[in-house]
Amino acid sequence: MDERMLDGNAIAGLLQGVFAVEITTAIGTCDGCGATESVGAIHVFRGAGYVMRCPHCRNVLVTIVRDDARTWIGFPGMRTLEVSV
Repeated sequence: MDERMLDGNAIAGLLQGVFAVEITTAIGTCDGCGATESVGAIHVFRGAGYVMRCPHCRNVLVTIVRDDARTWIGFPGMRTLEVSV
């Protein structure tokens, strides 16, 4: 076992701090075309869930599906998400 390896519980505090921010001002980078936009400027389409698409190339950046107890978030086309903490 690599002594540098920990499990996800080791960064619980870091993740809580990252996800407890004003997300609409975070800057996302599209993995398709490389454009950067604030989350608030990304195009959102609603159906069985939500699909967030790049306003430049229409690449799917984020998918969100919810039920009464859980939320599933996928980032299939977002290269990075820059948040201010």
